[in-house]
Amino acid sequence: MAPQIRPLTPELQKVAIEQLKEDPARLEADLLAFRTWIEQQPHLNPRTEDQYLVAFLRGCKYSLERAKSKIDQFYTLKTKYPEYFRVNSTTEGKFREIHRTGAIIYLPTPLYENGPRIGIWRMGLVPVEKYNMLECMQVAQAIQEIAILEDDYANINGIVFIMDMKGATAGHLFQMTPSMAKKFTVFSEEALPLRLKAQHFINTIAGFEQMFNMFKPMMSKKMQSRLFVHGNKMDLLTEQIPLKYLPAEYGGENGSVPEIVAAVNYGTDESLRPGKPIDFEGLFGIEGSFRKLNVD
Repeated sequence: MAPQIRPLTPELQKVAIEQLKEDPARLEADLLAFRTWIEQQPHLNPRTEDQYLVAFLRGCKYSLERAKSKIDQFYTLKTKYPEYFRVNSTTEGKFREIHRTGAIIYLPTPLYENGPRIGIWRMGLVPVEKYNMLECMQVAQAIQEIAILEDDYANINGIVFIMDMKGATAGHLFQMTPSMAKKFTVFSEEALPLRLKAQHFINTIAGFEQMFNMFKPMMSKKMQSRLFVHGNKMDLLTEQIPLKYLPAEYGGENGSVPEIVAAVNYGTDESLRPGKPIDFEGLFGIEGSFRKLNVD
């Protein structure tokens, strides 16, 4: 049976073939080999639909061994550190409050129309006295996991991320402990199938350099080369991300934050859905990640 995945645009298919080593004629066989290996692992119980597995293959440029390692690490870390990497609810409490601030969003138009997805985290929009770093990371984690399943631009071309510290305080920064930074770094590089193409820091504040120097050595040399610190110089950011690809709040044309948040907030009432309900626990890995695992 033909793989059950969304067809790519011609532009994305060209990138997938030339840069990710995707061979449409071999896609069914590649997915079968990956799924067969997963089924042979007694400890591992991940999602196995084609659209999900192809994200790991694409994120690993079709190296089956790397894809095996990533999906194993992905579920291992979610099981070992649920407070960091599992999303318990996307509709209640602080998760919804943080999301509604528009602090963490993915912009609707990718860079240069067909390039990487652009994400922004505006740290100062989330009051440090009300929300902690882990609660914010829950929102970022949910957005990432939805992108794995639904965002072809993020899967093929990766993500360009902007950390905007305008309005942030030292209290925001110092919530990021060395242990926390290490966990997020390992998850990003060793488990997440989405490839971070660049990380930009803008409107940096006092204390940032200390935090930056703490987590930078934890990253691979490749990832270190993709970090860009712009201070308060917006023109340095727009040299790499032209202004039109930023949201209206920055003077750009890539949607406005209230519109982006509202588009997500329209949502669904799952109690009214006809037929089989969507498996949100499977999507966000709340339960059933592993049949048996000894991680200590």
